[in-house]
Amino acid sequence: MSGVSDDELRSVTIGELKPFATKVIVVDYDSEWPRAFAEEEACVRGALGDGALMVEHTGSTSVPGLPAKPIIDVLLVVADSGDESAYVPALEAAGYTLRIREPNWFEHRMFHRRVEYGDDRDVNLHVFPSGVEEIDRILTFRDHLRANDSDREEYAAVKRDLATREWKFVQNYADAKTPVIEEILRRAKAD
Repeated sequence: MSGVSDDELRSVTIGELKPFATKVIVVDYDSEWPRAFAEEEACVRGALGDGALMVEHTGSTSVPGLPAKPIIDVLLVVADSGDESAYVPALEAAGYTLRIREPNWFEHRMFHRRVEYGDDRDVNLHVFPSGVEEIDRILTFRDHLRANDSDREEYAAVKRDLATREWKFVQNYADAKTPVIEEILRRAKAD
């Protein structure tokens, strides 16, 4: 989701949409993040079994050396994310809360866990159906940042700069990163 209005954000959010209205916290890379992801992966695979076609650590916490919001991003690929009955009850039973439903953007769903609600860590679980181009885009960006020091440093500088500003919603911070993400993806595809 990029460049969304408040109304668009409200239309895809399940539950109350609370303004963030503060600075985003970006911290230095934590070597514990891969272990935290491994625990989340085991939880997702335990809940869905063979229904979890792919479970990947994505986002900034998946890139060694990159500062990040301390939220573990997980990419889950299922056969059909629009068929919520096939996976939502199992993920909810495993402690994830469905928070975002975007049928018009690759049938994306986003679940979360939050420390503020008693969970061990903050997690965003992004669900896509098999075969959509966004999966390759996410993994290409992650893999490129893992391998390219200068692009990783450029992205880190942008993130740190944006984290000094106040945002109404965290999505606004994410949207502000779009130009640098697109430029890095362009370079990644040219490699």
